Amino acid sequence: MRNRNGRVIVYTGDGKGKTTAAFGLVLRAVGRGMKVAVLQFIKSPERTYGEQLALRRLGIEVHQLGAGFTWTKTADVHRQALQRAWTLAKQYVHSGQYDLIVLDELNNALAIDRFPVDDIISVEDVLELIRTRPPSLHLVITGRSARPELIAVADIVTKMTLVKHDYEQGEAAMKGIEF
Repeated sequence: MRNRNGRVIVYTGDGKGKTTAAFGLVLRAVGRGMKVAVLQFIKSPERTYGEQLALRRLGIEVHQLGAGFTWTKTADVHRQALQRAWTLAKQYVHSGQYDLIVLDELNNALAIDRFPVDDIISVEDVLELIRTRPPSLHLVITGRSARPELIAVADIVTKMTLVKHDYEQGEAAMKGIEF
């Protein structure tokens, strides 16, 4: 199932920094002249993150397509956001216009237990997207709880482990040091 040229890279685990690690790859790719897009499955356009601001200043496409991590909106709102995100992800992947695409928080979207998502996106759908992507496309998938099937087909998997973090002591996130 592995591709000849493009890599499938998965950042997962309970530790912080999966999105930041993916964005580090984005910066390297852009530095080498690659065309890159970032599609965020859970993060909402109602909130701005430092990485997004930096990437947008560099002219990198960043699309916040979710309804947020707070889960305060109705299940229908989240399901509609997920449907839009998945539709756009398939269009981007199959467009042939990109060298690297980040599907940020896709693992989380697959693991949502607050409402059913299998009718919108399943692990089989993601495996099919990986199989049918252009041969040279690098695909980065982030988020907690990566499914074993995705880990099995990935070329590179990094599992983040939290050792110590000040949010455990009730400290709020700081601008520039977001978590």
